Amino acid sequence: MQAQPSIPSRRTLLAIKTVHTIVWAFFAGCIAWIPVLAWQGNYARAAFIIGVVLVEVIVLVVNGWQCPLTRMAAAHTTNRRANFDIFLPVWLAHYNKGIFGTLYVAGIVLTVARWRGWLR
Repeated sequence: MQAQPSIPSRRTLLAIKTVHTIVWAFFAGCIAWIPVLAWQGNYARAAFIIGVVLVEVIVLVVNGWQCPLTRMAAAHTTNRRANFDIFLPVWLAHYNKGIFGTLYVAGIVLTVARWRGWLR
């Protein structure tokens, strides 16, 4: 039988999961916004948002494709389900990088294609 985490650990985990979810929502929103800006012809803003998300990608790469908040959360629980560190459904937490990585690259391609005039 596993010991229950202490109340301070549960509170800390709750705080980490909350912050992680807010950060995730921000970047998911940014990724969703890129093609909208591209379709509107607002390439400077699209490029800025692409850059903002790129900073997060660099953070993930430097941390072995893992969010630093995941490591922080792991110190407060033995649970290792895909969503132990964030308030997302398990399936979305599991496929998160694949889904949003694909959408991010597609947004970049769309932005470049519209900016270069290849797609009207």
